Amino acid sequence: MLDEKKLKEAEKRVKQFMSDGHITAKEKPEYVDFFLKNADDSIDSAKVLFEVSTNPEKQESFGFTGFNGLLWVVNASYYGMFYIARALLENEGIKIKTDLSIHAVTFDAVIYYFYLTGKLQKEFLEDFLEAKEDAAELLGKQKADELMEEYFFEKRKRGTFTYEMGALLVKSKAKTSLERAQRFRRELKKIIEKSRE
Repeated sequence: MLDEKKLKEAEKRVKQFMSDGHITAKEKPEYVDFFLKNADDSIDSAKVLFEVSTNPEKQESFGFTGFNGLLWVVNASYYGMFYIARALLENEGIKIKTDLSIHAVTFDAVIYYFYLTGKLQKEFLEDFLEAKEDAAELLGKQKADELMEEYFFEKRKRGTFTYEMGALLVKSKAKTSLERAQRFRRELKKIIEKSRE
C-alpha cells in the first residue's frame, strides 16, 4: 500500500531527480508510440506465454510438452505496465534520462505527476507497485527452487514450498500479473488518447 510516508519520499526524490536533470518536463513528446508498442508487445508476450504454459494442447502443437513460462508471464506483464507508464510520462513531455534505476525513477515520476495531482486512480498505481514486487519475488523464488539452472536474478531467498504449492502460487501470480497489466494499460491508454484528441 502507498502510505503517506512513501508518497512524500517519492515526491522528494522526484524533486531531486529534476534538480539533477534525471527528469525534465515540458518538452515535446517524442517516444509515446515507441513505448505504447513496447507495452502492447510485452502484454501480448505475457498472454502467449500464459496460454502455452497452461494449455497442454498448445504445448503439444509447439512441441514443448511440459513448458512452463509462468515466471516470464509475470515479467512481461510488469514490463507492459512499465512501458505504458513511460508512454504516459512521455505523452506529457516528461523525459527520464538517468543512470539510476529507470524503474524506480519511472514509478516515482508517475506518483509525482499523476497520482499526487489526482490524474491517476490510486488502484492502478498500486497494481504497478504490486506487479513490480511480484516479478522480483518470483525471480528470487525461481533461483532458490531451481538452483541448478543458470538463470537470472538473485534477489532474496524465500521459504521453500512443496512443488505443487509452488506451481499453484506461480500460476496464480502470473494470472494476476497479466490481469493487472491489461487493466493498467487500458486505463493509461485512455488518459493518453484523451490528451491526443
